[in-house]
Amino acid sequence: MSTWLITGCSTGLGRALAEAVLGAGDNAVVTARDVAKVADLADRAPDRALAAGLDVTHPAQVAAVVRRAEERFGGVDVLVNNAGYGYRAAVEEGDDAEVRALFDTHFFGAVAMIKAVLPGMRARRSGAIVNISSIGAQINPVGSGYYAAAKAAMEAMSGALRGELAPLGISVTVVEPGAFRTDFAGRSLIQSATVIDDYADTAGRRRKENDTMHGTQAGDPAKAAAAIITAVNAPEPPSFLLLGPDALAIYRYVAEARAAEIARWEQLTGATNFD
Repeated sequence: MSTWLITGCSTGLGRALAEAVLGAGDNAVVTARDVAKVADLADRAPDRALAAGLDVTHPAQVAAVVRRAEERFGGVDVLVNNAGYGYRAAVEEGDDAEVRALFDTHFFGAVAMIKAVLPGMRARRSGAIVNISSIGAQINPVGSGYYAAAKAAMEAMSGALRGELAPLGISVTVVEPGAFRTDFAGRSLIQSATVIDDYADTAGRRRKENDTMHGTQAGDPAKAAAAIITAVNAPEPPSFLLLGPDALAIYRYVAEARAAEIARWEQLTGATNFD
């Protein structure tokens, strides 16, 4: 029986994953900033679930929830950094405080969680870290530049972390979902108060009032949760996992376009050494 610690379980993928983990018979530490929103998850399996309030931007709360997990279950076997929210703004429109808060949650909050669980994982020479990213880190959609940048930072850190932890028996997996039917494009999406008309036909099209995707996404969060569990339990968990046929198609398109541009500029690229 494994113990999972999942951040951001009040709704969406985090809640679906918590339900799947408990349904599979494992232990789960289910967290949310408002613990009342995850109390029902703990009530379903009181012997195997622990509900805890957690804001990943507060170091004391991070330390406390990991300590409680260790006291209750003996340690954390799987950490899933899922807590987060969307932020939309043209780069020029972005509010500095809001952008810093975004990085505090998606990047620095994830790093804090990782640092908190690693001593126990290293001592046991086993564990898994799953960092939920987004296909946006690949496509860098206009209007979501800051969100994509936060996820890209997480992915770069995860790549180095995987190399550091592999000899210690600890896996690191980055998950890039496509569009799933969660509240990500609804309640969990904020945007800048500043609106610059010159960006109406680019970033402006992605503002909440112009977005018609919410509630129509093809991705099933329950199936995404099952896929994550399968990946974590694999003999060799993947370093990178796309979720959704849309994510797969987009990734291949971006890779092919990038390869074509590299080839187009290959001569200039290769002409920079000393003669």
